[in-house]
Amino acid sequence: MGQRKASKDGDRKVGRRALLIGGTVAAAGSALLARDELARLWWRVPGVEKPRKVGEVDYAGARWVAASDANWRRADRPDDYGIDMVVIHVTQGSFDSAVRVFQDPSHGAASHYIVRKDGHIAQMIRELDVAYHAGNRDYNERSVGIEHAGFVDRPQDFTDEMYEASARLTARICARYDIPVDREHIIGHVEVPGTDHTDPGPHWDWDTYMRLVREARTASA
Repeated sequence: MGQRKASKDGDRKVGRRALLIGGTVAAAGSALLARDELARLWWRVPGVEKPRKVGEVDYAGARWVAASDANWRRADRPDDYGIDMVVIHVTQGSFDSAVRVFQDPSHGAASHYIVRKDGHIAQMIRELDVAYHAGNRDYNERSVGIEHAGFVDRPQDFTDEMYEASARLTARICARYDIPVDREHIIGHVEVPGTDHTDPGPHWDWDTYMRLVREARTASA
């Protein structure tokens, strides 16, 4: 009986201590989360946000075509979310159809850029902002998404002009955010955790593409 009582008392003491420790950890965790959230939201204070101009592009070779604001989230990257990745996509459709879809507020997704077969580039979302392109919130927040007009099962859609224009764009993004030019940081949509997409598919020439990105990065340096 005494042992049982002592045991209960011991359990109670451990429980109180665990509660105190747990409360402290929870409070510390809440404080860290609050600090992190404040760090990410400070720019929303009037007069603090970076100036923006309508139609301004981040890449000089691109033409601005705005996506629906339902398909992206306003941010102030890389100050609130660090950018350390480029995600390569294929539209599974034409350039014009991709533009229309990204301008449709009911679609719920869009990428920062679209590259056409002839090398023309449209920017639809500022790199400052979080595009809904990867199907993974963490990857959306830390990446820039580049779509390529065409179909994954049509290797003829991936022209030299497309590869070269896209590589120059990716090299410039990597230079701007100090992203390593390697396959850990330049990935396909298929490599994003939790996605059910297969793009850019088996016909996307990663060896050629990465060589072109490295050459463009070296040239710009």
